[in-house]
Formats: sequence, C-alpha cells, structure tokens
Amino acid sequence: MTFAALAQAPNRRRTEAWLLALVVLITVFGYVYTGLSMTGRLPDGMPRFAASIFFVALVPHLVVRRSAPRADPLILPLATLLTGIGLVLLHRLDITYVATPRLKMAPAASGQLVWTVIGVAVCIVVLLVLRDHRLIQRYIYLTMAVALVMLMAPAFFPGDTFGAKRWIFIGPLSLQPGEFVKIAIAVFFAGYLTVNRDALALTGRRFLGVQLPPGRQLAPIFTIWVISLLVLVFERDLGTSLIFFGVFVIMLYMATERTGWVLCGLAMATVGAITVGSIEPHVKGRIEAWQNPMTAFTPDGRDAGLSDQLGQALFSFGSGGIGGSGLGQGHPELIGFAGNSDFILTTVGEELGLAGTMAILLLYALLAQRGLRVGLTARDPFGKLLAVGLVGALLLQVFVVTGGVTGLIPLTGKALPFLAKGGSSLVANWVMVALLLRISDAAQRRREPTR
Repeated sequence: MTFAALAQAPNRRRTEAWLLALVVLITVFGYVYTGLSMTGRLPDGMPRFAASIFFVALVPHLVVRRSAPRADPLILPLATLLTGIGLVLLHRLDITYVATPRLKMAPAASGQLVWTVIGVAVCIVVLLVLRDHRLIQRYIYLTMAVALVMLMAPAFFPGDTFGAKRWIFIGPLSLQPGEFVKIAIAVFFAGYLTVNRDALALTGRRFLGVQLPPGRQLAPIFTIWVISLLVLVFERDLGTSLIFFGVFVIMLYMATERTGWVLCGLAMATVGAITVGSIEPHVKGRIEAWQNPMTAFTPDGRDAGLSDQLGQALFSFGSGGIGGSGLGQGHPELIGFAGNSDFILTTVGEELGLAGTMAILLLYALLAQRGLRVGLTARDPFGKLLAVGLVGALLLQVFVVTGGVTGLIPLTGKALPFLAKGGSSLVANWVMVALLLRISDAAQRRREPTR
C-alpha cells in the first residue's frame, strides 16, 4: 500500500480516541450534575460509574484499532455518547422514582449499565469473530428461519400491561426478540436482493407514468406484508410490524431504484393499518388514544380508566420550551411507569427543552448519515444493502418512538435506541454498531490503492 493509505488508519483512530475522551467527559459531567442538582451531593456510585464509562469507551476503541483500523471514526463515539446520555437520564429518573414509592418503580440505571457492558462485549466479539461481513451472506436463509421463529415466539407468552406481546420469558429472564429480528431481516433481505435485484428492477409494466413490479415479483413483498399483519394481529405489536415491513420497502428501493415498490409498499401498509386498526381492539385503542389524548383528563375518561401518558407527554414538551427547566428540575413521574422506556424522550423535552431534543435527534441523524455513507462507499452489493437496512431499521425505530410520544402517530411501545431502558434493545443496537464498523473497514480497505 502507499504511504498515504498506511497513514490514514492511525489518523482515523486518533480522531476516534479524542471523540471518545470527550464522550466520557460529557457523560460523567452529566451524571455528577444530575446528582448535585437533585440531591445536593455527589452520587454515591460516581467513581464506579466513571470507571465503567471509561472502560466502555476504551476497550472497544482498542479492539477497533486492532481489528478494524480503517473503520469510520464517528460511529463508535456516537453510539457511546447516546448510551451515556441514556444512563444519565435513567439515573435522573431513578432518583425521582425512589422518592415516589406509589409508582412502584425499581431503579434501572445500574441494570442498564450492566447491559451496556454486555452489549459492548457482544460488539467486541462480533468484531473479533466476523473478519469479513460477506461471510454471513452464506447463511441468509438460516438467519431468516431463526428470525421468523423469534418473531412468532412472543405470541405464545403473556402480554405486557397494555396487551402487546413482545417478550419471551425464560425463568427470571426476559427477552424482546423483535430487537434482534430487525437485524436478522436486514441480513436476509440484503442477501436476497443481491441475488434477485435484476429481476426486480428490470421487469414490470408502466401505469400512469410509474413502472410497477410484475405480478410474480410481488410475491416476496406480499409475503412480508402478510407476516407483518400476523405480527400485528396475534402479538399486537404495532412498532415491530412497522419496522419489519418498512425495512423491506427501503431495501427494495435501494436495490431497484424503482418508485413502484415504494408506492406498492405504502398502499399495502395503509390497507393493512386500516384493516387491523378497525378490528383489533388493542391497536384500535391506541389509535383512539392518539386521536383524543386529552380524553383521559375528563370525568368520562377517568371513569373508563384511560391512560393519560400521551397527554402528560404533550404537557412535558410544552412546559420545556426552548431551553427546558434544567436537568433534574422537571416532573417525569407524572407520566408513570413508562417514563424510562418509550417516554424517556419526554424527560429530555421537559428538562432540556427543544434544544436538547433537537440535539438528541441530530445525534441519531449523524449516526444514520455515517451508516449511509458506509453503504455508499461499500464496493460489494451485500455490504451496501446491509448497511442501508441496518440504518433504515434504526431510523424507523427512532421515528415510531418519537412520533408516538409527540402525538404525530399512535404509540407503539418501542424503546428509543441506546437511550431507553431495555437490555435486548441495547445489545441489538451494539450488534448493529459492530456490523457497520466491519462494513466500513472493508469498504475503506477496498478504496485504498495497492502497489
């Protein structure tokens, strides 16, 4: 390789090291500031927390420096920063929940820190074991078979408090398989579309200026549509169904560059949502709560036991204004038990204001931009589609959660990636980070000139 190519990798890692040092400082400062703001003293576990964040940033950086030295230098710092902000927010919520015994909420920050270590360890293992991302292309059908089993498994277990079935219970442990399914379906669709994209892109008829896909090629999208509807009906999991179908449509468009697939996907999603929303009571209830979020505050709503979470979330965003009330100075306990899961963004909106909310969303946007850049620079079709599929799943999940808590779309109950409480979500997101780093490293190696 040329001297310029050899010098490029260390520069990338030096940039990553400086950014990770800044991430550690921001996270520890937020943790200390929260304790001082709410209790007037340093948090009891501050040294342990600071050491954990330091090693969570250091160890994967050393592994990336050795195993993927040409990987994108922003992906790891962005994921670490979002995870650190989530730990700070959970610590802030724990203080409030402990002071409000009626909510019966167990502390979540310490458990989330353990899951962070587990997620980072899984990321390291993937980087060390998977030396070439194209190896998983050999097992796409096995991956999809496992994904379908995991997708259907929650239907045989009890639902959560509001009826959705997302969890698998094994003794004292619980697993949310939908978080891992989104990665598995991205792997399968990337492999499937790599082989069949010519047939999907070059055939079909034109109707009203739009080239529609042929009938026989509609079979894959029809099958995925039916599966997503079955998930919506039997598991009452609106979020997973939207992500499952949305990722497929995004990757279809990326592979074929045909708007006909997008139009077919939007039409089928609309028909499915209207049909299921009119016959499935749980989904219908979420739609009604979305249409009338303030009904819970009326006498009839209180007598009916309607949830006021969405209404309280809108009040939180409204009271936060531009700059917020200050970290630790809000009232997230009014939202109840969901404040540290799908409604954790309302704490940001109330205490950090519109500025803090936009900062969080911009971090997600920047992470997605780096992931899409990985897809654009990858030379192999499988790597391109896999990177786009992973980023599409991330963006769809951010959209359905943010849209739900802000009243843009009905609530889905999904966890906000990296920020919200949830071990399954955190581990799955770190697996996604590992795959993006591996694809990025391979793409940069192929771009470098050889002697």
